[in-house]
Amino acid sequence: MKVLVTGGCGFIGSNFVRYLLAREPDCRVINLDALTYAGNPANLADVDRDSRYRFVHGDVADPDTVRPLVKDVDAVVHFAAESHVDRSIAGPAVFVRTNVLGTQVLLDACREARVPRFVQVSTDEVYGSLGPEGLFTEESPLRPNSPYAASKAAADHMVRAYHHTYGFPAMITRCSNNYGPYQAPEKLIPLMITRALQDRPLPVYGNGLNVRDWIHVEDHCAALLKILQEGRPGEVYNIGSNQERTNLQVVRMILEVLGKPESLIAFVPDRPGHDYRYALDASKLRRELGWTPRWGFEEGLRQTVRWYAEHRDWVEAALSRTAPLADRS
Repeated sequence: MKVLVTGGCGFIGSNFVRYLLAREPDCRVINLDALTYAGNPANLADVDRDSRYRFVHGDVADPDTVRPLVKDVDAVVHFAAESHVDRSIAGPAVFVRTNVLGTQVLLDACREARVPRFVQVSTDEVYGSLGPEGLFTEESPLRPNSPYAASKAAADHMVRAYHHTYGFPAMITRCSNNYGPYQAPEKLIPLMITRALQDRPLPVYGNGLNVRDWIHVEDHCAALLKILQEGRPGEVYNIGSNQERTNLQVVRMILEVLGKPESLIAFVPDRPGHDYRYALDASKLRRELGWTPRWGFEEGLRQTVRWYAEHRDWVEAALSRTAPLADRS
């Protein structure tokens, strides 16, 4: 199997490339990444010399770059996206270009090349905000509340339209909040870990009571591989682990693991349009494809804290690549 992965130097993309190569010995992977602030080539330094892996530096929104790469692939897994909510609030235009136009360019190239399988990797944020009860299902309406979420919802609509109009064999996945190794230090969990290790204040939006369902990135990768191999074209699959925590609970757990005082917590003004709660019903994925998450949140968070504590060089290099704009979920 030959797979094109877009955005494979990002957090989830790099973990998926590594997961795919480890579990599919006969698989070959092409990784297309523009290496923007979130695309870090160091994330895949350990597979650079694998003969089954090829990196291409390029823009998913450039047809001349994309067309040759999809000509003889068996599948495309599309991660490439601008994904930081705070950055989308500060500057939405690049999100529209990469997330919407980039998806359309990729779809056209794949349709022309008759690519047999296409997985659009999306987010639970397209559904909008939940109250204290209930779960989003695959049938829930899309009500995005940030420019980032709106751009991903638009891309999802484009993928769905290509399946309906052209019979294009695409599937859409929507996952809850990921955590684990190689996540950019701007995001909530690595931001809090790295600042706590330095005994610096931990900025928490509002009252810290916004709720997220957290899933370890390895469990997300396992679900994506299942969907890639066994999913039904035209379907949407929610991916969630039913492990909800408030942001404040997560921050306190990190401080507990590191033996740091709660006095490091610093509440800051809430961001505009901050969604209260995300939570997904992933029973369709469990029922149809037999996927279940392996990582419990407490165990996974401890593993993640250890990884960041043991990879200070990676953290410092990643911080030097990004502007000081944090996305605190």
